[in-house]
Amino acid sequence: MILKIAFLGTRGIPASYSGFETCVEQLGQRLVTRGHHVTVYCRTHHINYEGRDYKGMRLVKLPTIANKYLDTLVHSFVSSLHTLGQRYDIALYFIAGNSPVSWIPRLAGTKTLLNVDGLDWKREKWPTFAKNYIQFAEYLATKLPNLYLTDSRVVQGYYRDRFNSEPPYIPYGSEVDLLPPGDTLAKFGLEPQKYILFVGRLVPENCAHHLIAAFRQIDTDMKCVVVGDAAYAETYITSLKQQAQGDPRIIFTGYVFGRGYHELGSNAYIFVETSGVGGTHPALVEAMAFGNCVITHNTPENLETIGDAGFSYDGRSGADDLRQILEHLLHAPETVAIYRQLAQKRAHIHYTWDSVCDAYEKLFEQLIDYKK
Repeated sequence: MILKIAFLGTRGIPASYSGFETCVEQLGQRLVTRGHHVTVYCRTHHINYEGRDYKGMRLVKLPTIANKYLDTLVHSFVSSLHTLGQRYDIALYFIAGNSPVSWIPRLAGTKTLLNVDGLDWKREKWPTFAKNYIQFAEYLATKLPNLYLTDSRVVQGYYRDRFNSEPPYIPYGSEVDLLPPGDTLAKFGLEPQKYILFVGRLVPENCAHHLIAAFRQIDTDMKCVVVGDAAYAETYITSLKQQAQGDPRIIFTGYVFGRGYHELGSNAYIFVETSGVGGTHPALVEAMAFGNCVITHNTPENLETIGDAGFSYDGRSGADDLRQILEHLLHAPETVAIYRQLAQKRAHIHYTWDSVCDAYEKLFEQLIDYKK
């Protein structure tokens, strides 16, 4: 069955921001190789790529309001209206906050599917009115699209318990390119296996401050590399850099994508996932695929991801508990080597893009016959 599929609700591709953009790129290109017609809706203020097609996917670039609260939903609304004349078979949305517009393509006979992501209302960046909106959007996710899904068993349980509605589960993929040291390490003055790595958006709920505070207390010649940035988070990012001030071992790289990101991931000694909210974190599963020894904030979602293939610290204790685990592993290279292998094996078994694509393709075909 050859399908016309649209992806909505992300910033677009080529991926240059977060995990959902990477998901769209990885999933979309595989669907194209299987014969499907894929369209990705992109935000004009975010995507600098000038082409109309990327890796076989058609790109539709539409404007939005570049505002913390309106950016995503306004673009999803405009994109949803655009779908009405396109005769798509499937419209796949990302993020629960887009649920209020997920009914629009259904007016033209398109079946809609929504990946709800994690429990976004837990993020500190949202004021009360935004948290209330997101929680209401979670409820609408169970009603307005034809079907919704999650990439986390923990989130699946949340929807079951709160709404008496259990979404299908499809995990995130983890394939990466293992690269030797090169220009990126040289640019930041790094040596292989001589740095601890963090990758993520620099927002308060991702708790990069845990790592910086912990690392500053450790006597080591290792470096601490913080990869990422964030829109609308200037105050927090400034506070992180002030916290690191005076310690030349701590390096902020800003966003790094593509080969640079893969080079950094391939040569790290330890990867630390400090995020305190969200579903399955793409950077974490990719770190496991790189063969990193991983330490995570002990959220249920992170513990689900690593299984018995990594370490966790108590997020309530924050930097103090993380420091103890880091100090132990910095003096235990044999243990680090064992957990590198365990993490990589788990990623290869549980988090592969081909199996993810198989699951989505099967769900699409079921949805075409779905009567809701």
